[in-house]
Amino acid sequence: MSYRAYNFNPGPATLPLTVLQEIQEELLDYRGMGLSVMEMSHRSHEFEEIIGSAEALMLELLGLPTTYQVLFLQGGASLQFAMLPLNFLPPGATADYINTGSFASKALEEAKKLGDIHVAASTKNDNFRSIPGQHDLKLSNAPAYIHITTNNTIYGTQWKYIPDCGETPLTADMSSDILSRKLDMTKFSLAYAGAQKNLGPAGVTVVIIKKSFLENALDNIPTMISYKTYAKTRSLHNTPPTFSVYVLKLVLAWVKEKGGLAVIEEQNKKKAALIYDVIDTSEGFYRGHAAKKDRSDMNVTFRLPSESLEKAFADEAAQKGLIGLKGHRSVGGIRASLYNALPLEGAETLAEFMKDFMDGKR
Repeated sequence: MSYRAYNFNPGPATLPLTVLQEIQEELLDYRGMGLSVMEMSHRSHEFEEIIGSAEALMLELLGLPTTYQVLFLQGGASLQFAMLPLNFLPPGATADYINTGSFASKALEEAKKLGDIHVAASTKNDNFRSIPGQHDLKLSNAPAYIHITTNNTIYGTQWKYIPDCGETPLTADMSSDILSRKLDMTKFSLAYAGAQKNLGPAGVTVVIIKKSFLENALDNIPTMISYKTYAKTRSLHNTPPTFSVYVLKLVLAWVKEKGGLAVIEEQNKKKAALIYDVIDTSEGFYRGHAAKKDRSDMNVTFRLPSESLEKAFADEAAQKGLIGLKGHRSVGGIRASLYNALPLEGAETLAEFMKDFMDGKR
């Protein structure tokens, strides 16, 4: 391979090179079957082994017992914004949402269409620069569930603690930091994530659900948006995104081979520290958006002195093989996404480019 860019896109994001090479080797002939996974029946023994292995690896890496189940769905995390309240917000009940960013806001607005929602905390007034502390949470009386977004891709903030919700089920959108660090996942009754950031390619959405919580799901909803449908059929009610599930399984195996979440977390912290250190020592040339205590290890967001410099930064970086650094269209600036598969060398190269660019523009 003559060239491979360092991919800082927020999603679809970079995949491990060894995983891509394994896909390449098996693309035309999966384990002597004479066909590709893309051509394989989802009812075949071979695919049932793939999806079963993916579930087992997910539970193992997250440190979860078999009292949890993993579902492989479609529609992205965006469908989960509606699917969660449709399944777990009965008439007359209230769900609590904590609003910490763009996708947290979208989840909140979607849920409002379907039932009574209480905003237990919001950082909207400070432009989503921070995460509320436990003392800031004003929970309603006996909510059906509580919802958080663990990492805010656009604004670059991340929950560093798991809120104490007592006996109330805690649910979470973990799309942009799932499997990036060690967490006590038994604190969550349900977590979901689009795969295209840390888990694999676009097309499959992972839902991790506690079986006892699943029992409370409503029955009078359409079949295709019922969690019970997919739990009952091991995600094989209809044709799942077979190729995406296959790649996801390979990525999970890669995480395990690297040493699991403790090793992955250490690597991610090193990558983030390299970029934040340049920001903090730049004497204001680079201005981080997130409050220091709540900075994301996955998405580093920052501004330069002018929009013209930000454009020049992104353009010059791309010419040097550092792609996907332009900030989200709704906020501008620069965003470096440092997902699991981005190698340490990518963050080192970006940090050096940031220093050189700053020195050349002052």
